[in-house]
Amino acid sequence: MLAPQADRVMAIGEWEERWQEDRIGFHQPNVHKMLETYIDKVTVGRAGVRFFFPLCGKALDMKWLADMGHSVVGVEISEKAIKQFFEENNMTYSEEAVPDIPGAKVYKGSERNISLYQCDLFNFSSSVGGQFGAIWDRGSLVAINPRDREKYAALITSLMAKDCRYLLDTLLYNPELYSGPPFLVPDEQVQSLYGNSCDIELLQTEDVLTERNRGWGLDYLTEHVHLITPKSS
Repeated sequence: MLAPQADRVMAIGEWEERWQEDRIGFHQPNVHKMLETYIDKVTVGRAGVRFFFPLCGKALDMKWLADMGHSVVGVEISEKAIKQFFEENNMTYSEEAVPDIPGAKVYKGSERNISLYQCDLFNFSSSVGGQFGAIWDRGSLVAINPRDREKYAALITSLMAKDCRYLLDTLLYNPELYSGPPFLVPDEQVQSLYGNSCDIELLQTEDVLTERNRGWGLDYLTEHVHLITPKSS
């Protein structure tokens, strides 16, 4: 099922180029409706939750959560995306080096508890950013190279606090028709990546095919939203 995409590789430089050239069709101008729909399942009444955003881009979801009093840590390779996030939301920020990651910087919002790390996601770790009570993965697992998924799942699992609630958005389509990204992530793979250490609940299945996706050659596009929680030992 995954064979057509198994060897597809996007270099980090390609993502940076997409931001530089504003080829960011993956950026959503609104708060993602799946996050809005399931926010209560993620926070379960907790205040001041630490949210992790892998490959955060300039997602408005981060400000939305911070405005509610949660704290947000994101990782993004594109400096342009991070600066645009703060500028477009009229937020001031400071910039400092990250001692544990050579060449990395962290941008910290002055008005809201938002810290965005500019680095390769795989250089980030719990020793740099701690662990998290929530993770929102909207365009991350579907964006990383398929061959890096085991490494990715290991990183994400290591960032999960015991009470973490991880909301994962995946896409299903015929990979013979489109090479990605975003890449196909079947439910069986979500199970094989996270099922040993976590419980996985499929919250929603939705047909999300648009004219833009038809232009990629797709005949169907299905979005799945999963809630992943550490198994209680």
